[in-house]
Amino acid sequence: MKKNLHPKLVPCKIICNGEVVLNTYSTKPEIHVEVWSGNHPFWTGQQRFVDTEGRVEKFQKRFGDSYKRKK
Repeated sequence: MKKNLHPKLVPCKIICNGEVVLNTYSTKPEIHVEVWSGNHPFWTGQQRFVDTEGRVEKFQKRFGDSYKRKK
């Protein structure tokens, strides 16, 4: 077996929005995340829009009234 094959594990802080949300072990001392289970809409039950402009608005902005739906 080769020696020193695996990377060293160090205590790690998971940071979200400037707050330490979790302490664990990793090969990196700090990991910065944008979303975690404490602020994810599925786990909190709150709906939050990440995309401010939806598909319909993008379509209307791009094509305007030039696209007419046939009845």
